[in-house]
Amino acid sequence: MQIILVSRSRKVPRTIDLGSRRIRWKMAALGALAVGTCMVMGAAVALALASPRDQALAQIRDLERTVGQQNQQLAEVRRDAQRNLDALAIKLGQLQAQSTRLNALGERLAQMGKLDNGEFDFDQPPPVGGVEDASATSYTLPQTLESGIDQLASQFDAQQAQLSALQSLLMDARIDSNLKPTGMPVQGYISSYFGRRPDPFNGHIARHTGIDIAVPLGTPVHAVAEGMVTFAGVRNGYGKVIEIDHGNGYMTRYAHNSKLIAHPGQRVRVGDVIADAGSTGRSTGSHVHFEVWYKGRVVNPLAYVRSHR
Repeated sequence: MQIILVSRSRKVPRTIDLGSRRIRWKMAALGALAVGTCMVMGAAVALALASPRDQALAQIRDLERTVGQQNQQLAEVRRDAQRNLDALAIKLGQLQAQSTRLNALGERLAQMGKLDNGEFDFDQPPPVGGVEDASATSYTLPQTLESGIDQLASQFDAQQAQLSALQSLLMDARIDSNLKPTGMPVQGYISSYFGRRPDPFNGHIARHTGIDIAVPLGTPVHAVAEGMVTFAGVRNGYGKVIEIDHGNGYMTRYAHNSKLIAHPGQRVRVGDVIADAGSTGRSTGSHVHFEVWYKGRVVNPLAYVRSHR
C-alpha cells in the first residue's frame, strides 16, 4: 500500500510506501508521540482545573489551624483574667474586712474619747472633693488597679496600726484615770477641810487628815476610783471604815459609816456603793470622813474631789 502526497510547491509528488517496515515504525512512533502529548495535555488541563479547589481546601485547613491556635490563646487569656479576678476578689474581701475592723475600732475610739455623735460618722463615706483635672489619665488594668489596691491595703495596715496604738494609749489613759481618785464619794457640802483646825470635842488645835462631807444618815457612799478593798471594819476614832488600794500609789479611806457593804478582797469599780454614811466613831453627826493617801503619805483630798474624770 502506498500513499502519494501532492504539494503545490513541488511539481513531483511524494510517495510513502506503507509496506516498508521503516515507514511503519516511524508512523507508530509518531502516533505514540501524539497520544502521549494528548495525555500530558489532558493531565495538565485536569490539574489546572483541580488546582483552585485544592488550594481553597489547603487555605481552609490553614485557617482552621489558625483559629484553633487563637482559641487556645483566648482560653489562656480567659484563664489568666479569671485568676486576676479571683486575686482581686480576695484582695477586695481582705480590704472589706480591714475596713470593718477600722470602722469598729474608730467607733470604740470615738466612744472612749467621748466625741460628739456627728463628729465621726463611720456609716457614711467621708466627704471629698476637688477640681476636675482633664489631663488626668484613667486606670489601666490590671497593673495600675492592682498596684492601687496594694497601696490601699498598705494604707489600711498603717492606719490600723496607728489606731491600735491610739487605742492602747487611750485604754492606758482610761485605766490610769479610773485608778486615780476623782470626785466626791457622796453629794453633800464640805463641813470641815484638810489641815489644822480646832478639835470639835476639846477645842485644841489638831491636824485634820481628810475632809468631812455632811450628808443624811444612810446616804450611799461610792468608790471614787477602781481598786481592791483592803480593809473593812472598825478603827479607833474612825468608826466603821472602808479602805481601798488603787494599785498606783493611791489609797482612799471612807470613815464614820453606819453600814459597811464592801468586804476585804473585793474589787470595786468607779461609782460602786461600798457603805452607808453615818456617825460612828469620833463624830458629832452624820457625815463621811474622806482621806486620800499617796505613796504612804496623806494628802489634801480637795484637789481630787474637785476634779472630773
